[in-house]
Amino acid sequence: MPVILIELKWNKTEDGAINQIKKNQYSQVFKDYGGDILLVGINCDVKDKKHSCRIEKLNGVLKE
Repeated sequence: MPVILIELKWNKTEDGAINQIKKNQYSQVFKDYGGDILLVGINCDVKDKKHSCRIEKLNGVLKE
């Protein structure tokens, strides 16, 4: 079962959310975990109510 780290942004970018997870090293809490770690960046545009999402495996992109 993978660990999922999620960062939500308003009026920013999903890439910015993923970069924040990496920059702040949120995954270090799970450094001894043997399974996959998924990073999820979600951005919501408040004005047009649209959202964008990026899902990345800690060492490579899974899906955009």
